[in-house]
Amino acid sequence: MAGELHRRAVVADTHNDLLMAVTARPPARWASFFRERWLPQLRDGGVDLQVLPVFIDDRYRPEGSLRETLRMIECAHVLAEGNADEVSLCLNGDDIDAALGAGKVALVLALESAPGIDDSVELLSTLYRLGVRVASIAHWGRTPLADGSGEDATGSRLTGAGVEALAEMERLGIVFDVSHLGASGVAHVLELATRPVMATHSSARALRDHHRNLTDDQLRAVAATGGVVCVNFVPHFLSADPAEFTVERLVDHIEHIAGVAGIDHVGLGPDFVREVLQDTTPPCCEDLGFGEIDPYASVPGLDGPRGLPLVTEALVKRGLDEDDIVKVLGGNVLRLFRSELGQAGYGHSVAR
Repeated sequence: MAGELHRRAVVADTHNDLLMAVTARPPARWASFFRERWLPQLRDGGVDLQVLPVFIDDRYRPEGSLRETLRMIECAHVLAEGNADEVSLCLNGDDIDAALGAGKVALVLALESAPGIDDSVELLSTLYRLGVRVASIAHWGRTPLADGSGEDATGSRLTGAGVEALAEMERLGIVFDVSHLGASGVAHVLELATRPVMATHSSARALRDHHRNLTDDQLRAVAATGGVVCVNFVPHFLSADPAEFTVERLVDHIEHIAGVAGIDHVGLGPDFVREVLQDTTPPCCEDLGFGEIDPYASVPGLDGPRGLPLVTEALVKRGLDEDDIVKVLGGNVLRLFRSELGQAGYGHSVAR
């Protein structure tokens, strides 16, 4: 039953840093490496919709950030063009539906912390032209746009440029991602947002008190925008107890978010860090700033996309309704992307 349900559902993964692994290879190998190493995993895991974040290692910051951002975006286009029989880089909901209808994996480009933009908000328009449709504006630390959750003690809101960035994303049709954003910044975004926002890879703080997770109030507020919170699979964000690094604990987070935000507002944002690091050449993977967190740790069976059917199996065992499981696996994200990706809007008036 679980296997058939998984195959029938649209499965959406809203955070897989596989572009880091692909761009570690020579450009001439980008398309073939993706086809040999990553495409089989996506297919085995039943992934139908894959968000590809552009994340820039510290070794490129600050001077090389924009160059590496453009290089990773180019990589996404190259691997899509070189595997056009299997994947499609999508700019809007119609593109996603066409890809799914053709049996292809729909790819969506995202920015993680908007590397290389700094306070030049006008570059969001440039990156939109290149295919970016989801973006966050901070990672663990401080950017010219906002503070990441690792800087929660500052209590800082968005900078003036950050407010402009939110307005520009809403105007363009880029979905704003609150994952990694500091708590005060999340509150600021939710005060200003006029369109749905999402968390591409965040879990429930009520179950694991870690700054990377969202509180119940934040969960409800994201849902109130019409957005979706996609659960992070990194075990340290699920529990402080290694004995609870399990699929069952992951389902606890899914159920909690569904109970607080509503079943229409929860999805999957695995963040398969271990899998990416195994494919990435040092020294870029020596220190990712995780502090006490072991980036190589993973929930058993969930170290890569192939394990995603285990989540469906666990949801079935937990007794969730089939229609609700379909929503969690990707239906909610698909609904959001159909309505928001590439859909121009007016945004809010910028006030600092």
